[in-house]
Amino acid sequence: MNIISRKTRFYLLSFIKHDFKASITVFFVALPLCLGISLASNAPVYAGIVAGIIGGVIVSLISKSSLSVSGPAAGLTAICAAAIVEFGSIEMFFLAVAVAGLLQILLGVFRLGGFTHFIPSSVIKGMLAAIGIILISKQVPLLIGYDRPDFWTNQLFNILTFNHSFENGSFFQIISPGAVTIALLTYGVLFLWNKYLVKKIPFLPTSFVIVLTGALLAFLFQQFIPFFQLKPTQYVHVPHDVFSQMRLPNVQAVFSNTAIWKNAVLICFVATLETLLSIEAIDKIDPYNRITPQNRELIAQGTGNFISGLVGGLPITAVIVRSSANAEAGAKTKLSSVTHGIWLLLAILVAIPLINLIPYTVLALILIRTGYNLAKPKMIMGVYRQGREQFMPFIITIVSILFTDLLIGVVIGFIYSIYFLIKHTYRAGYTIKEKHDGHIAHIVIDLALNVSFLNKKRFVEMLDKIPEYSIVDINGSDSVYIDHDILEIFHDFRSKAHIKHIQLNLKDIPDVETIELH
Repeated sequence: MNIISRKTRFYLLSFIKHDFKASITVFFVALPLCLGISLASNAPVYAGIVAGIIGGVIVSLISKSSLSVSGPAAGLTAICAAAIVEFGSIEMFFLAVAVAGLLQILLGVFRLGGFTHFIPSSVIKGMLAAIGIILISKQVPLLIGYDRPDFWTNQLFNILTFNHSFENGSFFQIISPGAVTIALLTYGVLFLWNKYLVKKIPFLPTSFVIVLTGALLAFLFQQFIPFFQLKPTQYVHVPHDVFSQMRLPNVQAVFSNTAIWKNAVLICFVATLETLLSIEAIDKIDPYNRITPQNRELIAQGTGNFISGLVGGLPITAVIVRSSANAEAGAKTKLSSVTHGIWLLLAILVAIPLINLIPYTVLALILIRTGYNLAKPKMIMGVYRQGREQFMPFIITIVSILFTDLLIGVVIGFIYSIYFLIKHTYRAGYTIKEKHDGHIAHIVIDLALNVSFLNKKRFVEMLDKIPEYSIVDINGSDSVYIDHDILEIFHDFRSKAHIKHIQLNLKDIPDVETIELH
C-alpha cells in the first residue's frame, strides 16, 4: 500500500510540475493543426478535433509511450481528400478509417510492427517530401482567400492546370485582399517571433502565436477597415451542436464496397508507417531513453482509429510535431498527452465561439509551414549528397506519388530500390585475385558472405574465361549462404576444367547432386 501511495504521489507531483504545463503547450499546438488538417482533408472541421481527443485520451492510455502525442496527421491529408471524393460520402470514408484501425490491431496482435524496417529510408523520405509538396500546393488557394472545395478534386495538378478557376474567369474575383493581407502580416509576425522571441518565451507555441495574430487582425479589419473584411465562408465554422453532427456509418457497406477495403489498407499502411517513424524519433529525444513497444503502439493506434472512424473522426497517428513539442515543454509521463486531449474536449464544449474567429488563411499558413518541414530543400540536398543510389529512389518516389497516388508511388519507389539491391548483389558475389607463375595462371576466387542465384550469370561468364592449364582455388570459407544454383555451377565446372587441363580446388564448398537432362 505504501508503494502504491508513493507511486501515486510521484505521478501527482510530476503532473503538477511538468505534465500540466506541457499539456497546455501541446493543446495550443494541436488545436490549430486539428482544424487545419480537417480543412486540408476536405472533411468536416469537427472530424479533426474528434480525432485529436481520441488520440490524446484513448490512444495515450493504451500506449506505453511516455512522450508521443497522437492525433490527425498532415501526412494523411492527401489520402483522406482523395478517399472522400472517391466515396462521395463522408460516412463511407469514416467506415474505411474504422476498418483501417482493425487492420492495425491485427498487425500489432501478430507482432508485425517491424515491417517498416524493410522500407528504404530514401523511399520514406520521398513519401514525406511528396506529402509536403501536396500539402503546400493545396493551401495556396486558401491562403489567398479561395474557398471552393471542388478546386481540389484532382489535388496537386489543379493548381498547375487551373481547372475550376480561370476557365470560368472566377479565380481573380475570389482572391481576397483581406486574406492576403492577414497572411502576409501574420507571416511577418512569425518571422520576427522565430528570430527574436521564440527562445525567450519558449512556453508559448509558434502555432498559437500565428492563430492569435491572424484572429486579431481579422477582428480589427472587420471593425475598422471594411475593405479588408473577410467573408463568413473564410472563417473556421465548428457547429455549436457538434456532437449532433456525428453519424454512425453503415457497417454493412464493408461487405459490398471494395473501395472501403482499398482505402482502409492505404490508411493503415501510411498511418502505421508515420506512427512507427514518429515513435522511433521521439524515443531518440527521450532523456530517460525509454523505448516504445512497436506492436503495443499499433494496438493502441488501431483502437483509436477504430473508435475515431465509428464516431466521425479523421485517421490518427503518432505525430512528431506534437510529440516533440511535448518533450520540449518538459513532459515526463503520458499524463501530458491525456490531459491535452481533455483540453481539446473542453474547447469544443465551451470555446466554439472563439474557435470560429480563426480565419482559414491562418490555418493554411500553419499547414504550409508543416509541409515545408516535410519537404525542406536542406533535406532534399542532403539526400542528393548521399549519392545517386539514394537520390534516384527518393525522386522516383516523389514523382510517382504526385502523378499517381501515395500507395502506388511508394510501391514504385520500393521496386526501384530493389533494382539497386539486385544490381549490387549481382556485382558482389565474389572477389578474384590472379597471379602468374611463368605461363601458368593461379586464380583465387573468394566467395562473398552471401552468394545468391542473382550471381549465376557473372559466375558462368567468369569461369568460362579462365584459360587452359590454370590453377583455380574457389574458397567458400567466409560464406554464410551459397545458393544451390551457384553450387551446381561449380560442380558442373569440374568436367569442363578437366577438359581444359585446369586444376580446380574447392574449399568449403558443399557437394550437391546435379540433375542431368537427357
